[in-house]
Amino acid sequence: MADFQAIVLEEADTVATAVADLAAHSTVRVVIPDGGLRTFTVGAAIPFGHKFAIRTVLAGQPAIKYGERIGVMNASVEVGDHVHVHNLESERGRGDLKRPEASVTDSGEGGRR
Repeated sequence: MADFQAIVLEEADTVATAVADLAAHSTVRVVIPDGGLRTFTVGAAIPFGHKFAIRTVLAGQPAIKYGERIGVMNASVEVGDHVHVHNLESERGRGDLKRPEASVTDSGEGGRR
């Protein structure tokens, strides 16, 4: 396979994940779900493991990575923008968001399924 610097695993993804440190204003080769490559230009330096937008995502819309909703954008981003804690509010592992009610098992004990 050709050399690449980022990956996208699902068609619905709005971000790509860097698999190398990316220099500001560089053209980045991204493996897409069908196995092909696309190129994007990033605006800022993107560290290994961080994300950048591959679509415009408006403030209040979800960010999708690996086919999963990972949070909500608190600022709009354009293609190539760094997506991280400065513009993405995570919805994972938070204790302040409403959780589904615990289910009740046949034995009458509360618990999660």
